[in-house]
Amino acid sequence: MSDVNDQARRDLFRATAAASAVETQSASDTATPEPKTASPLEGLGAARSRGDGKVKVTGEARYAIEHQPENPLYGVVIQSTVASGRISRMSVEQAQQASGVVAVYTHLNSLKINKPVAIADGGAAQSTYTPIQDDVIIHNGQNIGLVVAETFEQATYAASLVEVEYETTPALIFATDEGVEPKPVSKQDIDLGDAQTAMQQAEVRVNERYTTPREYNMPMEPHACIAYWQDGRMTVWEPSQWVAGAQREIAEWMGIEVEAVRIISPYVGGGFGSKPVPYTHVALASVASRALNRPVKVSLTRPQTFTGLGGRPATSQQLELGASRDGKIQAIIQRSFSETSLIDVFAENCSKVTARMYAVGNVSAQHQVRPINTVTPGWMRAPGENPSAFGLEVAMDEMAYALNIDPLELRLRNWADKDYQLDLPWSSRRLKEAYQKGAEAFGWDQRIMAPRSMREGRELIGWGMASGTYPVNKLPAEAKIILTPQGKFVVQCAGADIGTGTYTILAQTAADILGVASSTIEVQLGDTELPRTGVAGGSQLAGNVTAAVNDTAKRMRDQLLRLASELPASPLKGTPLSQLTLTADGVKHNDRAVSFAQLAAQAPAESLAVKGGTFPEDMSQSERDRMVRNLNDMSRPEAFSAHSWSAQFVEVRVDEDFGTIRVKRMVAALDSGRLYNPKLARSQWIGGMIMGVGQALMEEGIVDPRNGRVINNNLADYLVPVNGDIPSITTINVGEPDFEATTMGGKAVGELGIVGVAAAISNAVFHATGKRVRDLPITLDKII
Repeated sequence: MSDVNDQARRDLFRATAAASAVETQSASDTATPEPKTASPLEGLGAARSRGDGKVKVTGEARYAIEHQPENPLYGVVIQSTVASGRISRMSVEQAQQASGVVAVYTHLNSLKINKPVAIADGGAAQSTYTPIQDDVIIHNGQNIGLVVAETFEQATYAASLVEVEYETTPALIFATDEGVEPKPVSKQDIDLGDAQTAMQQAEVRVNERYTTPREYNMPMEPHACIAYWQDGRMTVWEPSQWVAGAQREIAEWMGIEVEAVRIISPYVGGGFGSKPVPYTHVALASVASRALNRPVKVSLTRPQTFTGLGGRPATSQQLELGASRDGKIQAIIQRSFSETSLIDVFAENCSKVTARMYAVGNVSAQHQVRPINTVTPGWMRAPGENPSAFGLEVAMDEMAYALNIDPLELRLRNWADKDYQLDLPWSSRRLKEAYQKGAEAFGWDQRIMAPRSMREGRELIGWGMASGTYPVNKLPAEAKIILTPQGKFVVQCAGADIGTGTYTILAQTAADILGVASSTIEVQLGDTELPRTGVAGGSQLAGNVTAAVNDTAKRMRDQLLRLASELPASPLKGTPLSQLTLTADGVKHNDRAVSFAQLAAQAPAESLAVKGGTFPEDMSQSERDRMVRNLNDMSRPEAFSAHSWSAQFVEVRVDEDFGTIRVKRMVAALDSGRLYNPKLARSQWIGGMIMGVGQALMEEGIVDPRNGRVINNNLADYLVPVNGDIPSITTINVGEPDFEATTMGGKAVGELGIVGVAAAISNAVFHATGKRVRDLPITLDKII
């Protein structure tokens, strides 16, 4: 191409980029609008700042390990240094004699820990491993002992004195190693139409393998707990996304009644899927506290979190797409696997979006797990949907180039007017609107399709896009609202706030019904002694608990109106309920009123606490307990297929000489239904998008093939995005209330933002360089 044409192309791109920047700013301004005239109530729909923000930034909020019980002990976990075999010798004498040491617990003097019931079997345990019950080693970094001392420093030093020797056996380090015996996960298979025949008849095919490595959640708050056995009861301060599940698992470990365990978790410093359940360091702390009759604090170091619990497992999927020349996808065939531990089946199902995103009537998908010497994997933001979308959305980009059709146009040609996998109508699906708004804000119509066709100086410019989706999950929940003697309202619920804004939206929900400013309502969360609620995971808690609080607030409103009309000393006594209204200060009729404080002073105490929720009225207390402790009870709307949707658009710049990749712009248009708080929803969306950048370009657990040790087990070597890695992000809300999906009209928010981001970046890198990277992360060695 001539220099003149090159210059013309550069000028065109600069003009396009400038126009896009203006559109992006406008889109950002309209994505999460502040109300022109803010309601003094700041109820649902208001972009209110987080109610827990002040206590967190000032340090008033107390996280689990910051609780200060009287006379605590400190425990330090000992981990194995080999991947497979047995402990042949373990010398703890020096550690026991060290200053301040109270006890050293290993398999030699084992405290009894019972095997918990796995989630797959109706329990609450992610892993069934029970530490210090025998000398068997099944993975490097396995928890094999606990040193307990008067101070943390004493326990740390004493742990370094424990000597361990092993009789090793050959280990299975990677899922592709010889000797690994795959296990099918048949309940996750998909068999629609006749995929094999349709594929043979397809005019154009794409058949490639897409892989993702081990990834780790890495929340800022460490995995740390305090266990306190006192008077036959166990209290555990534990950062938990699911206090009801933690309560059950700890009770099973200890062999005691569930009601004898209390979990306290008012604040959680991030989880991203790593804190729905307690892990084996909590089991060690619990049994040690019972044995010593003192509170025991245990905190994993950052390196220990890489093996003391599992992150997202490595995945691989062979994905074949067949299409007609006019761009209609005729068939999809997928064979995928993910790694799991030797003792548990944890499946990162790579076919979760395969048969759902597009109008394809012929789909065959099979997923299997491959047991190796690793800790049981766990959940990480959008488990299943994330790697599934990576494979499908990169394959769609490859098909677009095989057909010479714009990638966005190809998706529109395969628009799914229903859920083909379930053969159900959508509850709502504003994905076309997301495509349109996102493309307009990004300037997609100015994209030149040919790879390596857009550049500025020595920077190759790539524009890529992808679709994303996440399902609507549901569980019943309960709540309680209390009117205090001071005339203030307190909302109580066992649900967690893991940084997502639960404190804020529950106050907003109650404010709408009670007619008082949400900032005046206190919210109490994260305690098993509060009303029942399920897990803060699967992007469902907001929908579950707002529905419960909405019901409870209506009951409280009705109760207050009755009290105002019936209490002897009330100035409104005898006034028909239909003529009474709630105001910010109390109950009113014309020029007469009674304040909330007056009602609290006059009414019997038992009438000032109201409980409600979304459980069936005739459901027993034991059945309600079972539901909130069992993830298998999560449900979805039966008459509709309910999902959130997104369209991700990304610009990358690739240095032509060095291969370094920088994300320049990110635009996402998202349909999460009704946004209970637009400001907090945007925060969740961009948090997911930032995690997607890390997944695409940086994150990878590096495992030593000799011994299964995670080499980069720290935040210096396990790379996650920092501020300098992230460009300005535009989010555009295209959702509308969806009352077929949830009671309050919202859909999944927290996990939607990450789905499709890695694929969009991969597609952008191909557009910039002409090199297709199907193996995450996309590092410079793969494109040079």
